[in-house]
Amino acid sequence: MGSLQLQDFAAGWVGGAASVVVGHPLDTIKTRLQAGQGYGNTLNCVLTVYRNESVAGFFKGMSFPLASIAVYSSVVFGVFSNTQRLLSQLRHGDPSRTPELADMALASTVAGFVSVGIGTPVDLVKIRLQMQTQPYIEANIKLKPTVPGFPVYRGPIHCFRTVLQKEGIAGIYRGAGAMLLRDVPGYCLYFIPYTFFCGWITPDGCISPNPSSIWLAGGVAGAISWGTATPMDVVKSRLQADGVYLNKYKGTLDCILQSYQNEGVKVFFRGITVNTVRGFPVSSAMFLGYELSLKAMKRDQTETNP
Repeated sequence: MGSLQLQDFAAGWVGGAASVVVGHPLDTIKTRLQAGQGYGNTLNCVLTVYRNESVAGFFKGMSFPLASIAVYSSVVFGVFSNTQRLLSQLRHGDPSRTPELADMALASTVAGFVSVGIGTPVDLVKIRLQMQTQPYIEANIKLKPTVPGFPVYRGPIHCFRTVLQKEGIAGIYRGAGAMLLRDVPGYCLYFIPYTFFCGWITPDGCISPNPSSIWLAGGVAGAISWGTATPMDVVKSRLQADGVYLNKYKGTLDCILQSYQNEGVKVFFRGITVNTVRGFPVSSAMFLGYELSLKAMKRDQTETNP
């Protein structure tokens, strides 16, 4: 059997850190559009956040994702790559063989399932921090004593501890069902298009893709994946933001039904422009960080062990 390659986990960590720095401002806008009230459109949301909270508002809640999403990406890329090699070993007796479409789909599905266990608490804390200064006015709903528009949480650790104390493990994993429905197909539409486009635009005769090929293929894959994942991303964001000032939804299905009844089908495509636009640079940074650091580690290993 092929051995576990830890380099993929380390390279995934580098890619994850790069993607957070590049994508967090747009992620904040996306979350406010999907789970907030009164922003109207993307431009109005950007201007409102800037006027009320200055540039720092776009980076609210970034410290926790920067530390945790790097680990999250490390696990996703490590699980995906090692699952691919395992499947190639089982099917063909050669872990280095180019994986088939079915193997990539299965590896992506496994990565999607694993990602939910780590990613749900990370996203919950990030979204609670992003939303806690959002003025939330809802007719006929009695708000908690906390005054909307003023911080509920002092930081990521305080947020995690507060949610755990008040809502338990179920609160920490609020939105896990919606995230599963987002990430399993989402990772299939992430890794498969990346592999296809990378192979397509890499010149013949090249052993590995060059940085420009990685950048373009990663960006296109990210735009496709995030664009198609938007409906379930809206549901996940609403479920996880729910609880900062009020508890409105009982679960994933209830969130879908209430959102549809109150705002129509268009609500599930709220933030799709930001998601798609954000998906390109974030995924470009992710795959560039992953591929280039992986290549560097393999080169160092070859030089150390000729």
